[in-house]
Amino acid sequence: MIHTVRSADGTPIAFERRGKGQALVVVAGAGNDRHGDEPLVAELTAEFSVVTYDRRGRGDSGDTAPYAVEREIEDLAAVVAALDEPVIVHGISSGGALALLAAAAGVPMTRLSVFEPPYRGETEEVPVGYADEMRELVAADRWDDAVALFTMSAVGTPAEAVTAAKATPMWAELRSFAPTLVYDAFVMRDSKVPGELASIATPVLVVNSNGSTDWLKAAALAAAKTVPGARRVELDGEFHSVAPERLAPELSAFYRDPR
Repeated sequence: MIHTVRSADGTPIAFERRGKGQALVVVAGAGNDRHGDEPLVAELTAEFSVVTYDRRGRGDSGDTAPYAVEREIEDLAAVVAALDEPVIVHGISSGGALALLAAAAGVPMTRLSVFEPPYRGETEEVPVGYADEMRELVAADRWDDAVALFTMSAVGTPAEAVTAAKATPMWAELRSFAPTLVYDAFVMRDSKVPGELASIATPVLVVNSNGSTDWLKAAALAAAKTVPGARRVELDGEFHSVAPERLAPELSAFYRDPR
């Protein structure tokens, strides 16, 4: 069943709830709506009441202009408030970066886990103003160019790999999310670990895959070092992914740990 809650600026945010147990809100990453992480959700519903929602501009949610990262934080806060009970949050990739910003802003959550928030190292350069450039490309209906800029600037994908990807079905799906890829670009700012994460009091677990690139592993370590008392675990997996049947038990153990 689809539920709708109004965010602080009046934008309707659609969400679904499945399973029984403590509420667990999943924050999707770039190129996904509330259905994008179904295999992991299916694993987690065995123990938790999992809430998936469409971030603004996606699926059944609205999209009120102008965009600001603060509005997305308010969206998550509205979903949490609508549940009216203690809530765990799990954020994936840039959704993890958003969830960390929400925790720093005081959105109530009993525990927070994030999977590979894609921060870049202090010595790694991310093009200045690429989020604004992406927004201009989308406004000019140059969605392919916007997606290419995102994958090269934010993800670090080589240009030749982007060219090859354009011939795959995955590209068409990613292209459909081009307007909200702009939002993810703004969530990531300059792609450095935000200093305000040092104010997070919520227990945090940062997870990364041993099959990911070195910069994603370093990003997980940097995030864990910035959040006071955060834990970090590296699991067997592939690039930017861990099998749900391996990830879910690790998350569950953290959520149920009384420490």
